Amino acid sequence: ASKIIMRKITSIKSFAGADRERIKTAAVNKVRFAEIRRKGLVESVRVASDERNFHWVQEFAYFLREAELSDGEVEEILRNAKTIVHMLSPDFYNLVETLLSINWRTRNYMVIEAYTAFCIDILVAHNAYIPMGICKCILHWIPADLDAADWVNGQPSEKARSDLKPIHDILNRIVTAVPMAFDVVVETISAKFPYFKKPAYVTGGYLYNVLWLLDYKPVFEELILQLVLQKLLVLDVNAPREEIIDECDTEGNSEEPVSHPIGQTLDTCLYIFFDFLDTKCRIKPGWSEEKRRAANRIFMMLLYTFDEVLMPSHNTHHVQFVIFVVASIRTSYSDAFLSTLWQKAQNINVSSIIRHAAIGYIASFLARAKFVQLRTIKMYICELSKWAHSYINDSDEYGQNCSLKANLVFFSVCQAIFYLIAFRARDLTASAEDLLFLQTLQLSRLAMCHFNPLRYCLAPVATAFAGVTRTYQLAYCHTVLERNARRKLATIYSHDKSMPEETLETFFPFDPYLLKLSNYYVRNHYLVYQGNSEDSMDVSASNVLHRQRCDSEMVEDDDFILADKRQKLLDLSQTQEPDNHF
Repeated sequence: ASKIIMRKITSIKSFAGADRERIKTAAVNKVRFAEIRRKGLVESVRVASDERNFHWVQEFAYFLREAELSDGEVEEILRNAKTIVHMLSPDFYNLVETLLSINWRTRNYMVIEAYTAFCIDILVAHNAYIPMGICKCILHWIPADLDAADWVNGQPSEKARSDLKPIHDILNRIVTAVPMAFDVVVETISAKFPYFKKPAYVTGGYLYNVLWLLDYKPVFEELILQLVLQKLLVLDVNAPREEIIDECDTEGNSEEPVSHPIGQTLDTCLYIFFDFLDTKCRIKPGWSEEKRRAANRIFMMLLYTFDEVLMPSHNTHHVQFVIFVVASIRTSYSDAFLSTLWQKAQNINVSSIIRHAAIGYIASFLARAKFVQLRTIKMYICELSKWAHSYINDSDEYGQNCSLKANLVFFSVCQAIFYLIAFRARDLTASAEDLLFLQTLQLSRLAMCHFNPLRYCLAPVATAFAGVTRTYQLAYCHTVLERNARRKLATIYSHDKSMPEETLETFFPFDPYLLKLSNYYVRNHYLVYQGNSEDSMDVSASNVLHRQRCDSEMVEDDDFILADKRQKLLDLSQTQEPDNHF
């Protein structure tokens, strides 16, 4: 009890001491500030300029930081500062920084006007202050710790938006008046972008403001779109798919972001970005020709950015759906996207890894996009098949190197064909005309050529393809699968076991979308796998195909997981039954 009493006495003493210190400081400042109030800003700057005596300037800067000023006093100081802008050379950097740091957002309209006028004049008159002035504006884009309630799902409240509008007005006038500020704005936006572990409302609020900039300054579109995708990519690779899947097992409100911290940030940011792209790229009746050109320009910038940023990226899960969502808006967009991918896949001057990724995007996009017409799917299957047959014709059956590394693009094309036929079997076998089309592809020659592409395909893809082709008498591949399975048997040593690594490393980028909030823009355009009703495989509508890059696993619920691909191949060789996990 005595110890508790002593602690209380100590805390009371320390509080009383701190309180006394504050009162003492306030009293000293009252006397100290009286003289600087009398002298004023203009006189302090004049003395410093004429006599090189910066004492009063330093005192005035301290006064601005510490004194409790009324709206009228702040307005008067800013208007006086505007009259001497020409005198505020870089020698007065600390004073100018203090003036630009004044808390003006919560004050009346007259203060906001005075601050805006001073800010623009000082940046126009002295280029040295441009980085600082722009930084002061952009820092206001980051929601404060107590602003979470004003940013629900990345959307600001009316109050938050009205508070932000003057900031954007200032930035708009700065960029208009000082063209050289362009690079500084982009650099500052990148430098101040919140760390990826920040709460969702912080990153989402900042992204909302970044995209707001494009509303009144479209000149930033290309660089900002590239920057945004780079930042979303960082979030994506730090939100592992398996962790989000674990949390999705406990079904929640489909309209709320996922609970995974970084996944929630990614979900919120993608929702904001999807909304922005939908607004900008969806051409509405009555739009002017200028607006139509602007929509097409944004798509072309996004397509270029996809090629530069997303295509070479490894182990992405959700950010690539940006191009999926935009392509769903207009048929011309999806056609342009597919054409770009196919040109890259055929270009021998492009690295095989990038061509391999482009083919993966083609296959996954054609399989999953509801909005792609069947004739487009047939056209690309036909193009892929022609390319593969041409590759076989140009090869030497006896002297050709048939390794995976040497023929990566060929095996990627073959797997894309097998995957599309298996995934879209219902559409591609709906009529006699469709079956006739499949017969023209010479699938038997493709599957049984000397390269043996089924050997390198993912086991569920190869098995599903074999089931479809057997059902419709297009090719008989099961004997090839069984022979390949025996070749993959483990070699047992006295101390270890060696397994042949011969599966094509690939991924299907448009595998099931797990983020709940932003899924609003995806789900209506997304096709979930359904097994062919005439197929011999027992596949329910919920068993669908999923593939992750660097991972030979498949998943259930449109993402079934084979715990061990090789074990599945062993089972296949023993049972001689088709895989029922497609």
